[in-house]
Amino acid sequence: MTHQAHAYHMVDPSPWPLTGAISALLLTSGLAVWFHFNSTNLIVLGMAILLLTMYQWWRDIIREGTYQGHHTPSVQKGLRYGMILFITSEVFFFIGFFWAFYHSSLAPTPELGGCWPPSGIHPLNPFEVPLLNTAVLLASGVTVTWAHHSIMEGNRKEASQALLLTVVLGLYFTALQAMEYYEAPFTISDSVYGTTFFVATGFHGLHVIIGSTFLIVCLIRQTMFHFTTKHHFGFEAAAWYWHFVDVVWLFLYISIYWWGS
Repeated sequence: MTHQAHAYHMVDPSPWPLTGAISALLLTSGLAVWFHFNSTNLIVLGMAILLLTMYQWWRDIIREGTYQGHHTPSVQKGLRYGMILFITSEVFFFIGFFWAFYHSSLAPTPELGGCWPPSGIHPLNPFEVPLLNTAVLLASGVTVTWAHHSIMEGNRKEASQALLLTVVLGLYFTALQAMEYYEAPFTISDSVYGTTFFVATGFHGLHVIIGSTFLIVCLIRQTMFHFTTKHHFGFEAAAWYWHFVDVVWLFLYISIYWWGS
């Protein structure tokens, strides 16, 4: 082994990209098998491999960045750019849903009764559960910022409390949305209104679950002394992602729940 004369991280060979790809294949094909043949064996196997891959891949990255010192300032800059590009791609992902919604709602076709919401659709009241969910997400944005400032100031106790509060608010949001879906007076097959509503809010709900998982991992790492005042990009990435989820919800609430109703 020659001496490394640069600040970049040459990643060791890893099996986790391959096992991750296998789990993705099993999950998607298992979903199709579940829909058509009512068998969950493949999807359960795919989920098990995915969870094992997640745990072991994240363990390796934590070891490389926290204990082995591979995440130098140059590497951290690259990680920041990667996260910014990822969030940018997510923005365009949601733009597609908003495009579909506004395309259908601004010029409703005769098949929809020439009006929006379409004839026969009874939309949800935007000032009930959706407004509560908006308040919950905005509060979680405050608590995650509180956690960030506490980490930067070296206040471990407050950082842990704020992170725990953020996770609780995220899980509460998910529970409220599940209840809202269960009680909704329309389904995903009820014209383009039902489709755009459930696809847009459903994918946002999925992002909230992913963000909550991200923050739970950060909370575990915080309790294990992985973050310092200067070296905590794992948490910063989670906070950026959470703020993105917050902003998307505000656009969803104003567009679909309030204006669209």
